[in-house]
Amino acid sequence: MILLCLDVSNSHTSIGAFDLSSPDESLVDHWQVSSDERRTADEWQLLVTGLVARSGVDAIDAVSLCCTVPMILVELRAMQERYYADLPVAIVGPGVKTGVPIHTDNPREVGADRIVNALAAAELYGGPAIVVDMNGTATIFDVVDADGRYLGGAIAPGVELSLEALARRGAQLRSVELAVPRDVVGKNTVEAIQSGLVYGFAGLVDGVVSRIIDSLDVDPEHVTVIATGSYPESVVDNCATITTHDPFLTLTGLRLVHEKNHG
Repeated sequence: MILLCLDVSNSHTSIGAFDLSSPDESLVDHWQVSSDERRTADEWQLLVTGLVARSGVDAIDAVSLCCTVPMILVELRAMQERYYADLPVAIVGPGVKTGVPIHTDNPREVGADRIVNALAAAELYGGPAIVVDMNGTATIFDVVDADGRYLGGAIAPGVELSLEALARRGAQLRSVELAVPRDVVGKNTVEAIQSGLVYGFAGLVDGVVSRIIDSLDVDPEHVTVIATGSYPESVVDNCATITTHDPFLTLTGLRLVHEKNHG
């Protein structure tokens, strides 16, 4: 049985196919594409089936997805109704079971991907845990306590967004490759930008994580800090507080959502 999972964020869409018939419910293959708001339901279907077919998968038996882009969510719902109406489908949102108690002022405004990450963190690593989800648009921190409750988190700009803004608004600055410079003290403009981005965002992550741990009032040794998303390795490798890298955390969370609703 093949489960198709889609995690749609503002910049990128992660797609994964799980073989639920295998003993470990393994991830057969995974892909990342752009989150294009102009893509229609039929184009999404063509894209998905094309990628899955290249992995030798004959058919999709179930679908689980989360989407933070309203325009794309409309097309994905249309794709589901047109092509997967007879299959078990879980679209994370009101009415879908996650098993994660949400302790925020307004649970309905919490992004679907954040709840999915909290579920996966609680199930796979236990709490307390902090998920650091880095994508092109935002750096998102989500907090799960020892009882598996979602407490909230923090949102900061993403690395790619910051780099684009710097190149666009800086008259003598330009977009550069996101890589570790020779030294934190850049000897030229390119290295100066790289230093600011790599060490600046690493410092941002460590600073926010440390403050969250202080707020939880727990032993830092007992907190799992998980990096996920399309994170730049140059940044994560310089974060002192990250304890685990799990690039497929959200996709795994979507598999867990399917099991809770259609297992």
